Amino acid sequence: MKSKFFGIAAAIAIFAACSTPQETNTISTTSSNPAYATPSNIQTSFTTQYPKATNVTWTAYDATLVPIDWDLNDWVVLGPKDHAVAFDMDGERYSAWYDANGNWIGSTYAISDHAKLPAAVSTVINTKYSGYAIQKVQQEMWKDRVAYEIKLKKTDDDKVKLLVDANGNIIKEKLKD
Repeated sequence: MKSKFFGIAAAIAIFAACSTPQETNTISTTSSNPAYATPSNIQTSFTTQYPKATNVTWTAYDATLVPIDWDLNDWVVLGPKDHAVAFDMDGERYSAWYDANGNWIGSTYAISDHAKLPAAVSTVINTKYSGYAIQKVQQEMWKDRVAYEIKLKKTDDDKVKLLVDANGNIIKEKLKD
């Protein structure tokens, strides 16, 4: 009789344990990378700014994995306590960065169809950099600014990196031989 009682009690305990809601890790609920714990205040900043984001992956900031020239755009210098996120939105793959307090630093995505560049940007490239071919374009957004980081290369291997605003104004230029 005792063994029957203990068997029933054990079954009830197992059932109760399995049906009790388990505590979830709320720190990384929007991340597809559960091994990396992004603080909830930073996730809230992100989801407020990018509510349509999908395929979200959070990581610690790593300067070697940044797809843009940090010096070219004069963004705030980040460190290992800051956060990076990669995500999909509107058919593009974005990268964004947040500091340890949840403040948005900036975002970027690659533009593979150079015909999508604003006319003023194309005009400055064609006028001032004739003979150069576009190698890569990133649209960058930070604070209240939008600009295009453009890598150009000439047939003689001369290279230039530009940061150009949507009106065709060159913000910065880096020449490389």
